[in-house]
Amino acid sequence: MKYNKLVRDKIPDIIKQKGSTPIIKIADDEEYLERLIEKFKEESDEFLKEFSEEELADLLEVIYAICDFQKIDTKRLEILRKEKSEKRGAFKNKIILKETK
Repeated sequence: MKYNKLVRDKIPDIIKQKGSTPIIKIADDEEYLERLIEKFKEESDEFLKEFSEEELADLLEVIYAICDFQKIDTKRLEILRKEKSEKRGAFKNKIILKETK
């Protein structure tokens, strides 16, 4: 089977354990970021289809990988999220803006 997509680090070993031979390459930095973005879209779509904790965890794993690659401290990211929530609110009140006049 052909995939041509970014996979988790242990996937090649899992494929070997199942008796197949993985054909892999290591992405350079530019391709890696492109593939992370593709993976983010893929995992987002999967979450929207299945709407499960497992799919949400997959999406979070990609977010952490992007943070690691871009040298974004996840603690700093959480601080930014909280600051934005304090200034603009969160999404807890289920508000739908229909229009402004």
